[in-house]
Amino acid sequence: SRVSMLVGFVPVALIFMIGVTIGMVAGYYGGWVDQLLMRFTDVIYAFPDLLFLFIIMATLRNSGLGDIMGGLVLMFAALAIVNWVGMARLVRGQVLSLKEKEFVEAARAIGVPARRIMARHLLPNALAPVIVSVAFGIPSAMLAEATLSFLGIGIRPPTATWGVMINEGFQVFSSSPWPVLLPAACIGIVMLAFTFVGDGLRDALDPRMRL
Repeated sequence: SRVSMLVGFVPVALIFMIGVTIGMVAGYYGGWVDQLLMRFTDVIYAFPDLLFLFIIMATLRNSGLGDIMGGLVLMFAALAIVNWVGMARLVRGQVLSLKEKEFVEAARAIGVPARRIMARHLLPNALAPVIVSVAFGIPSAMLAEATLSFLGIGIRPPTATWGVMINEGFQVFSSSPWPVLLPAACIGIVMLAFTFVGDGLRDALDPRMRL
């Protein structure tokens, strides 16, 4: 469970950093910077997520990166590369709606640097939907790891994750289903728990729910 939870949290942290940075810069500066970054985002978005993940894991599995920590580092990188696009688009949309507000115009008028405006004024006001997206992204990363490990291209045994356990238990499923059902149940329970957390955060952070 510790490794599976690690697979949930670390890639989402990388996704947050990449997506927030690209979305913030694109939304704030606009113009050719926005066009360049968004066209690059569109190219990544055009690939089917799961297929893109399969290609990265299968191609680099036997490389030096794939050997580090039993494939954990490659899993972190692959999940971050595939899933940062949604975060970038979300942050860009929030920044586009916020950068014309009076408090941003006032900060710009008194000469506050762009980096400080983005860090101190735009990011805190755009965090509510981002936090909800992060909460939903954690179980998605765990499910992706379980899927890849079940197919044999995820984290390498003997590193124990729920996905590896399902892969190994499936060999004796006909005689004893519990080695498959128990880790699958753990994945389902954790995913359901984080889904409830995401729903709760959305209700708590959405000002329309307070009316």
